Amino acid sequence: MKNLILIRHAKSSWDTPLVDKDRPLSNRGINDAHLVASKVEGYLPKTYIVWSSTAKRAKNTAYIFAENLSIPLDTIIFKDDLYTFDSRALEKVIKTCNNQFDNLILFGHNDAITNFVNTFGNLAVDNVPTAGFVSLSFQENDWKDIQKGTIKKVLFPRELKKHDSPLTGKPIH
Repeated sequence: MKNLILIRHAKSSWDTPLVDKDRPLSNRGINDAHLVASKVEGYLPKTYIVWSSTAKRAKNTAYIFAENLSIPLDTIIFKDDLYTFDSRALEKVIKTCNNQFDNLILFGHNDAITNFVNTFGNLAVDNVPTAGFVSLSFQENDWKDIQKGTIKKVLFPRELKKHDSPLTGKPIH
């Protein structure tokens, strides 16, 4: 069985004219990444490998999740070929994962993530928003053979914010 967690980079800033790959996170993106990262620990497998696009916004999102989840930064693998918006290119990269790893956490981009989730998941997702988290499980034992999987968990910032107090921004218990 293989488990894949796809996390779309958090909201990026368009404040300064930069090459797309160099755009940083916006303040909202930073806050949303921390919010989602603070809620996912119970949905993560015990062991996993972490891959990220080399785009600054994806790297920064991965760093925020790493900080919240105590993932050593030097274990994150940055891959240029994850800087893609094409789901077929994303699929090719995922299918190269070494089979010694049953669990892969990947930080990437849309439209690749939403289209991948809709191709390989069992539920339709209109859009995986920035800082969105989708966990998929596959019955196959070889990454290159993954077919239709099961969506195990979806966490999006806007749903998490609905449960926060409008006064403090903190979760209501």
